[in-house]
Amino acid sequence: MLDQTDKNLLSALQNDAHLTAQQLGEQLNLSTSQAGRRRQRLEAEGYIQNYAAKIDPIRVGLTVQAFVQVQLSTHGPNQSTSINRLFSLRPEITSVWTLTGDADYLLRVYCEDLSALNRLIHEVLLPHEAVSRVQSQIVMDQLKRDAPLPT
Repeated sequence: MLDQTDKNLLSALQNDAHLTAQQLGEQLNLSTSQAGRRRQRLEAEGYIQNYAAKIDPIRVGLTVQAFVQVQLSTHGPNQSTSINRLFSLRPEITSVWTLTGDADYLLRVYCEDLSALNRLIHEVLLPHEAVSRVQSQIVMDQLKRDAPLPT
């Protein structure tokens, strides 16, 4: 069970994962050792899954962000395994969700340019034997960045 101090610690780390135990303690009115032990417990219990740097996609040459809906023609276990393997092998596919409704999957992709997005759709996704339909939406602007989870 999380108490309010745990929630405050998670919130602080979502905003700055580089905070030291001393800095966390100061923010949360805890001793350095208490803050460190709480962080270690939250890591061990799986509340904190990992620490990662957020990279600016434009700065690294990924100028096109898109959401791609994929509809399958068949839904057997072999098709699911095959399409999931394809998704995991493509570095430009950064997130995959299964959905209710017309589309079976929603992909978040980052590509160098529109030609690269076109190749991903027409040379990789559409030729897959389980795929019946692909629909893409190109992101024009992201008004709110991926925000921390509410705690």
